[in-house]
Amino acid sequence: MGAQIGGTDEYNSEINVTPMVDVMLVLLIIFMIVTPLLQSGVTVNLPKDLNTPEEDSEITKDTSVVITIPDNNNFYVGKEPFPITSLGEKIQSMMKDKAPDKRIVYIKSGVEVDYGTVVEAIDVIRKQDIDKIGLVADKKKTGAPPAQ
Repeated sequence: MGAQIGGTDEYNSEINVTPMVDVMLVLLIIFMIVTPLLQSGVTVNLPKDLNTPEEDSEITKDTSVVITIPDNNNFYVGKEPFPITSLGEKIQSMMKDKAPDKRIVYIKSGVEVDYGTVVEAIDVIRKQDIDKIGLVADKKKTGAPPAQ
């Protein structure tokens, strides 16, 4: 009566890795399918961190055209205020004697100026057949962080 069929009374102390491998393969397949679906939007090659861009020496010359936008309603060419409607005529008259490769307009905009206001100025400049537009920013200061 005490006959055993197919086995011993000893315990098996080895780990059975087959179920673990099965589970890992299923998880791998799930992650391979789900990961591409998590990416949203268009893939863009982002620019590298450039802390020291080249400064254009033409900005400080008297012959350069610099449009300053201190707030959403005011536009200045040099130190003279101009409404957005007559800005194109002023730019056209200032650029008529310049060579095509020297026709650059720089835009200085305040921090609180809306993006749409800057785009309006860019549209006015583009309508004057000027393709080179420079956006002017302050140099990044090195040293202590700004006070809060």
